[in-house]
Amino acid sequence: MLLGMKLGARVVSTCHSLVVGFFCLYIVFFDEATRADPLWGDPSLVKVNLAIASAYLISDLLLLILYWKVIGDKFFIIHHCAALYAYHFVMKYGVLAYHGNFRLLAELSSPFVNQRWFFESLKYPKFSKANVINGILMTVVFFIVRIAMIPPYYSYIYSVIGTEAYVRLGFVIQCSWISTCVILDVMNVMWMIKISKGCIKVISLAIQEKARNSLQNGKLD
Repeated sequence: MLLGMKLGARVVSTCHSLVVGFFCLYIVFFDEATRADPLWGDPSLVKVNLAIASAYLISDLLLLILYWKVIGDKFFIIHHCAALYAYHFVMKYGVLAYHGNFRLLAELSSPFVNQRWFFESLKYPKFSKANVINGILMTVVFFIVRIAMIPPYYSYIYSVIGTEAYVRLGFVIQCSWISTCVILDVMNVMWMIKISKGCIKVISLAIQEKARNSLQNGKLD
């Protein structure tokens, strides 16, 4: 039963990330109304995407609480609560739509994280070709959508501080915007370090295994 619950959670997580990821990319590249004004642009399409993401986060939050002894993780609780708190400002007040959508691009890394769990459940060797390829892709995609965007993102925030559009947001939204981003990015950096160490370890094992096999084959010859 617990395995089935975990499997269902991973499948739902992958489906969710693919759906919201597609919407995110569409909005980033083609939604001119949102792109034209990142702070006060039309939030209509973004609200739909954030509603889907919020529904998933709430359901996953409930699962984490109900099955705490099995899948509970305090960092996931903090992550989900921080994200929901930030999304509610976009949903309720219609502000920061572009930024809410931009931050949601981070979900594009989830399918690779979930695939790692599938491989582990199926008892794939850690240095198997499929595991190594997925590990590399997971690390690269995670870095691109969660880490590489940190410097330019905070550079943009700094550039708009003091502008008329920023002042109109009000103190509460200003503080909530920046604080939730900092919380989420601290966790992203922590996870990136953990994923990088795991990826390096798997690649090293794969190289060692390949070298060992080559040496054995050489002796047999």
